[in-house]
Amino acid sequence: MTRHVMSHAEIAAWQPYPLPATGHNATEHTRQRMARAGQWAPWQMIGRRMAIGCVALEITQRCNLDCTYCYLSESSEALKDIPIEEVLRRIDLIHAHYGDGTDVQISGGEPTLRRRDELVTIVRHIRQRNMRSSLFTNGIKATRDLLAELAAAGLEDVAFHVDMTQQRGGYRAESELNAIREEYIERARGLPLAVIFNTTAFPGNFHEVPDIARFFVRHADVVRFASFQVGADTGRGTARERVTVNPDMVKTAICEGAGTRLNFDAASAGHVQCNGYAYGLVINGRVHDFFNDPGIVREILDTSAHLRINRASKRRVWLSVVRYFLAQPRIFARAAARFARLVWDQRADFIAARGRVGKISFFVHNFMDASQLDHERCDACAFMVMTPEGPLSMCVHNAKRDDYLLVPAKIERANLLRYFNPATGLLEDCLPEKISVSLTRKNARGRARLSAAELHDWSNDDAT
Repeated sequence: MTRHVMSHAEIAAWQPYPLPATGHNATEHTRQRMARAGQWAPWQMIGRRMAIGCVALEITQRCNLDCTYCYLSESSEALKDIPIEEVLRRIDLIHAHYGDGTDVQISGGEPTLRRRDELVTIVRHIRQRNMRSSLFTNGIKATRDLLAELAAAGLEDVAFHVDMTQQRGGYRAESELNAIREEYIERARGLPLAVIFNTTAFPGNFHEVPDIARFFVRHADVVRFASFQVGADTGRGTARERVTVNPDMVKTAICEGAGTRLNFDAASAGHVQCNGYAYGLVINGRVHDFFNDPGIVREILDTSAHLRINRASKRRVWLSVVRYFLAQPRIFARAAARFARLVWDQRADFIAARGRVGKISFFVHNFMDASQLDHERCDACAFMVMTPEGPLSMCVHNAKRDDYLLVPAKIERANLLRYFNPATGLLEDCLPEKISVSLTRKNARGRARLSAAELHDWSNDDAT
């Protein structure tokens, strides 16, 4: 299809998806959406294995870092946390749209800045709705004690974001940040959580991507998933350059670090230009491409669409795999033959590993610049954000975040309807006519912090 970059008017007119009709089949609806965007194909996982890749649930706009590629709004840090009633309503809305088994990303801002009891309530409510929850955090406040409590409440994944865009004090290179990554790995070790790492790839750290990939392979006993995203020109971040780094370059760098060629095209979710997914088996520290036979991979995708895999438990993963293959003897025979050849070819490593085979997944995200939103890619989005009105493509949401942040929330307490003002944190009796924020030195982030004119206006802040 011809690329259609949306105008400002088209972006402004793009609306969240409405509530589905009674009897709605979420997976079938997604399949139709993929077909409309020209993305229904044998490699497509959403509309086949799942109704959506994931839905971001932003429970706070506050953060304790100031990333140079931050996607948040310049208004975000000045806003108060939306009431827990509204968060729970949005969880119910996610379920109404996509149903059981949906992946819900608890994010922000930094979600661990939310009150601990409320964070536990949020995780528990997601579990009660029979959906999967992941905590997306920079890890600073994600103590082992907190992670253990969240896991007991139903949390299944923890995704740590660590990279040089965060400007953590005292670290001059990605390799030095491995000390933080190792600390976070140890915090989660032994807990029933799948450990994920998110890394922004940008001109300042691209040369270290192979080393980062090697680090994740070395720690594949705990790290299940390594996600890399190309820095995009969106949000309040001060760094806007991306022309020297693109997804294909990142995939090549990951393969260099993994020490083998990985197939990122055998399976994916959403638009082919948005996401790439590779899956490797790790034997004695060496990675072997599990997707090197796209034909059998795509046949497995078709025949295993009903499976729900618990990534947090190796035992449950293998039990699910065994049960699947017992029900698919022909596919099992083909897969077993492939695995037997791998074991024979790599018998020295297999013996050295005492028969232990690990796994690691690599994912590459290519989020769009706010001024370069492709209509087809937005229509085929696999990663939604739950707004007050419904799910919205993440890239569209990032392009106009304030449209969904600077709005009141209807809150009913003691049979009384009131309106939450996110700028003041107060419940008001009447619907606010307009919500505006006041930026100061303390709550400004990103480009707002660097604005010379605004800094001049704030010059008296410290004296008041």
